[in-house]
Amino acid sequence: MKSITINGSQRESVGKKATKALRNAGQVPCVLYGGDKPVHFSAPELAFSKLVYTPNAHTVVITLDSGETFNAVLQDIQFHPVTDRILHVDFYQLFEDKEIALNIPVRLVGSSRGVKNGGVLRRNNRKLRIKALPANLPDFIEIDITPLKIGDKIAVGDLPTDGYTFLHNDNTQVVQIRSSRVAVADEEDEEELAEGAEAPAEEAKAQE
Repeated sequence: MKSITINGSQRESVGKKATKALRNAGQVPCVLYGGDKPVHFSAPELAFSKLVYTPNAHTVVITLDSGETFNAVLQDIQFHPVTDRILHVDFYQLFEDKEIALNIPVRLVGSSRGVKNGGVLRRNNRKLRIKALPANLPDFIEIDITPLKIGDKIAVGDLPTDGYTFLHNDNTQVVQIRSSRVAVADEEDEEELAEGAEAPAEEAKAQE
């Protein structure tokens, strides 16, 4: 998984007054959990743009002015209800030998046969939650929708896993092709129907 580096400054004071002063200076108060004790630090608001304003999943390398470096993932973020400015960010520390649960974006590739015939592509889940060691976290979960016909669907149980585990039921639908008013029958489906109709006709002739 791709990583983003955030350079921050360790915070000694975590009171409301100090936090307000940080925000007024364009800094975002942050807390890193998961280690022996929480680590309080701050970083420029612009440093979070590539992490927050993207559909992609990333790990984070937090480098503090104290010389300490931590590997982490974004756990929670708070925005101002009016201005949408970032108010606070929580991170969770990663360890090489400890699995982490994370939401991973789903990437669809290919052009569905069902959509070409007028069907409607429905994405039930744009992200899937998985559990894995940090080294096995994928950038995205890729699904090829090329063979999907009208009425077909793909569920979590249909997806391969490579070093990670899905935290969903196997029957959780990810994507499906629904029929529409302008949908037409697939050529292969028509051939199957024609073959099925020919068989009874031939049997009737044989009985005459």
